[in-house]
Amino acid sequence: MEKNGSPEMSPLYRKRVAIELAFWKHKMTKKQSVGNVWAKKIQTKLNNLIPEKVHQAITFAIEKMVKTVLFGAQYTTAPPKVYSSFQLREAYVKRLIDTYKKTASLEGAITGAGGILLGIADFPALLAIKIKMLFDIAATYGFDVRQYKERLFLLTVFQLAFSSHIHRADVYERLLTWDRYARQLPDDINSFDWRTFQLEYRDYIDLAKMAQLIPVIGAAVGAVVNYRLMEQLGVTAMNCYRMRMLDPT
Repeated sequence: MEKNGSPEMSPLYRKRVAIELAFWKHKMTKKQSVGNVWAKKIQTKLNNLIPEKVHQAITFAIEKMVKTVLFGAQYTTAPPKVYSSFQLREAYVKRLIDTYKKTASLEGAITGAGGILLGIADFPALLAIKIKMLFDIAATYGFDVRQYKERLFLLTVFQLAFSSHIHRADVYERLLTWDRYARQLPDDINSFDWRTFQLEYRDYIDLAKMAQLIPVIGAAVGAVVNYRLMEQLGVTAMNCYRMRMLDPT
């Protein structure tokens, strides 16, 4: 059975979803590789070399940018949708993800071809595309993003998609028991851990996105990296909603 009164799905599709979800859960919980451990240690050391005032400025900038996108997107997102079957619902979600991947890829190619200034502009532009995609996915799954805690759910999904292995376990656990966790959340978005959010997000995409600033190859790098980042976020969002909506028994 599915939670929240969601429409039924065929036994065949239920089996397919269960298999995909099981593989995804394994990926989220498997032990991290030695390479990932060392990469995170190096990134942490580099972060420690950055003055605290710079960290505070970056945190403040990302916090304001995400809040602007979060509270703006809720007014441009359709209300929760109702479909006759879960399979149809997910067909629309997959089409949404495909559209946003192409949009982000085009945006990355344009900004990557424009040199350093346009390359830097890609960060807020891509962030806006990511958040808008999450809002549309939420509505397609039947959730109302006008509710504050639904927007926090999307931020947590975002964190899971772009977190290191060390931080991922904690974020995954929150999403695994979201209904219980959400009841304990404060009703103030300022209580969100913005420092961890910006560090994890920045560390995750820094190396890939820096190559976008290189002349000549920037356009190709921007197109490919943006496409893959959107694909990763889309897959993460789908499985988080599957995990939330479907009864594990």
